[in-house]
Amino acid sequence: AMAKLFQLLETVASTSSTILITGETGTGKEVVSRAIHHASPRRPHRFMALNCSAIPESLLEAELFGHVRGAFTGAVGTRSGRLEQAHKGTLFLDEVGTMSPALQMKLLRVLQEREFERIGDTHTIKVDVRVIAATNSDLGRMVADGQFREDLFYRLNVIPVHLPPLRERKEDIPLLVQYFLDKMAAADRAEGESRSPADRPPPVTVSQEAMRRLMAYQWPGNVRQLENTIERAIAFSAGRSQIDVADLAADIQQVQEAALSSPVTLPEDGIDLDAFMSEVERELIQRSLERTGGNK
Repeated sequence: AMAKLFQLLETVASTSSTILITGETGTGKEVVSRAIHHASPRRPHRFMALNCSAIPESLLEAELFGHVRGAFTGAVGTRSGRLEQAHKGTLFLDEVGTMSPALQMKLLRVLQEREFERIGDTHTIKVDVRVIAATNSDLGRMVADGQFREDLFYRLNVIPVHLPPLRERKEDIPLLVQYFLDKMAAADRAEGESRSPADRPPPVTVSQEAMRRLMAYQWPGNVRQLENTIERAIAFSAGRSQIDVADLAADIQQVQEAALSSPVTLPEDGIDLDAFMSEVERELIQRSLERTGGNK
């Protein structure tokens, strides 16, 4: 799934088309948007990120469009907004589904006309900016429910990019775990450059049983949660060179045994391996023929 995503990102990075990134929280939507920017012709210019859900509605418009002095209480000076700051670069709008209808209308005008006015100003500013929007909401359903403008949805959804949740690509977990271990080890080395080599902690690994728990867990917080889990486990390992099950969070430790159990059982008196493998092969061939309607 990620290999296909990387191919798509390579293709779309060279364009200036608006992109809508969808995916659950923690799947890496901002990471992907930064990757698109840095692989695009716009990389010499600024990448500006704005989390629409983290800023009060009364301030979000000013953050996006800027304002002139005296435009509202507290506007003691003229200030450029994120749109203006991202001129010739990329503007990333996270959680765009939380925008109010009035702000949605103003954003639609920017996408259509490539111009806007600061709050309290009549001077029109032309802007050349690529917009990458992201949401963990179902904007299509929000459009049907009248909570999001249909015309803005189509303006944003020129190139849709979907990030699969971590539970649908569990084969990536060992790779991500190793990446986070290396990243945190590099940070520790940078902090401990003054220490002698003997005082530096050894490289950290993950026990097989702990990795089985990490692979079996469903990860509602996705990659962000996995990174936090590894950071916590390193702290709980107290300088040991291996992370074990006891170093993981309680909910990961308590993964159902059914998720960990192997479909293969080994009787006390053993099995005839050749006969067992022949039976597995016969069953797989039978299922394949059933699925394909007998097409060999």
